[in-house]
Amino acid sequence: MMNVIDIINKKRLGRSLSYDELSFFFNGYLNNEIKDYQMSSLLMAICIRGMSDEEIFALTKIFIESGDVLGFSDISGIKVDKHSTGGIGDKTTLVIGPIVASLGVPVVKMSGRGLGYTGGTIDKLESIPNFRVNLTTEEIIEQVKSIGLVITGQTADLAPMDKVIYALRDVTGTVSSIPLIASSIMSKKIAGGADKILIDIKVGKGALLKTKKDAYKLSQLVIKIGKFYNREVRTIISDMDIPLGHAVGNSLEVIEAMNILCGKETKSNLVELCIQLASEMVSMGKEISIEEATKLVKKSIKNRSAYNKFLEMIKMQGGNISDIKVNKNVKKIRSTKSGVIVDINALEVGKLAINLGTGRMRKEDDIDYGAGIYLEKLVGQKIRKGAVLMKIYSDINIDEKNIENIFTIK
Repeated sequence: MMNVIDIINKKRLGRSLSYDELSFFFNGYLNNEIKDYQMSSLLMAICIRGMSDEEIFALTKIFIESGDVLGFSDISGIKVDKHSTGGIGDKTTLVIGPIVASLGVPVVKMSGRGLGYTGGTIDKLESIPNFRVNLTTEEIIEQVKSIGLVITGQTADLAPMDKVIYALRDVTGTVSSIPLIASSIMSKKIAGGADKILIDIKVGKGALLKTKKDAYKLSQLVIKIGKFYNREVRTIISDMDIPLGHAVGNSLEVIEAMNILCGKETKSNLVELCIQLASEMVSMGKEISIEEATKLVKKSIKNRSAYNKFLEMIKMQGGNISDIKVNKNVKKIRSTKSGVIVDINALEVGKLAINLGTGRMRKEDDIDYGAGIYLEKLVGQKIRKGAVLMKIYSDINIDEKNIENIFTIK
């Protein structure tokens, strides 16, 4: 008989756990035989002590085998999936999914909710009234056959273990564990039926990973897991010291994504990253050069085929995009001096957004989908004293002293 305390202590002492020990513990948690506080202890031990490659392969396998594995062999084309490790203002999935699908590369994207200060794609999509984020396996297959694009939450039968562990990590300070990040990402991508996978690894103040060393470590690890499961995996390491784009907050981010797709917003770090990611996915899916793919990506934005694909997806999943709302109470934050914006602290923006109600500090917390922040000015811009730096959409009164350290102006 295995003992829960023995397993926790074994990992606490830095020793490797066997497949059977990991299976006993994680499946026990999934089946409500192991308590939240016991799983939290093991997750923290893993976070501190790490895991060997063999443990990570084993844990990924356990996550995959906890549910169904989707198959899209009857759908023509190479299915390419993308995952981001999360960042402040990261709404790239909402932009690149429609771009890639509009170019004939099928996209089946299963996304998650927010982790820590980083927003989640599913939370953003739920800000669209009546949008359905919980599709059945049959509905997913039918939609990708019909329009080539699905963005949904994990189905109840797809890696259900990851779903419950993901929620617990969010509120136990264990979101930054590289082994847990790798197992979570790759189990969902493999179970989700992707032929090829692109991982956008965020690094910086507003990311789960704070150093390039950790980002490279995760990059090597997901590529190893991909090879183990015979999947091509590419990675991009992108900056998250400053927020992505202008908007942070669910409804605001959906609106910003739409502005990019219809060509209203053309210059920001978000636009540049979306073009880079979409080009990588099209390159993988069509097996063409990055240069060729980039031309196609820019054309799909210019001729609005990407925007139309986004609207098609919203309609098919029941959403009423015209009814999306932001908070009516808007507070303008003005600059106290003239100069050039040299930094916008992504972590501080993320903390402020959470305090406004854009995410969860506990599993049971509700989200204010209309709350958020809109950065009127970005890094590199000249400003005058009194210029509006950002707008805060919220019913909550925020002390301006708490946001003085967001902008660095010189």
